[in-house]
Amino acid sequence: MKNRLKVLRAERDWNQQDLADALGVSRQSVNAIETGKYDPSLPLAFRIADVFALPIEAIFLRD
Repeated sequence: MKNRLKVLRAERDWNQQDLADALGVSRQSVNAIETGKYDPSLPLAFRIADVFALPIEAIFLRD
């Protein structure tokens, strides 16, 4: 699944570890989601949306 995670993270001047800490996951998990190698669980997708104060649809895009 495509996503805007890297762009949103860069807009806030966060590195992958900063986002990982905010989400309670590893930096490797953030990297895997950003590169499309891993689709987050629904609860994690909601946490990501909450961190960025955006709806899920604004972050995760249909292929």
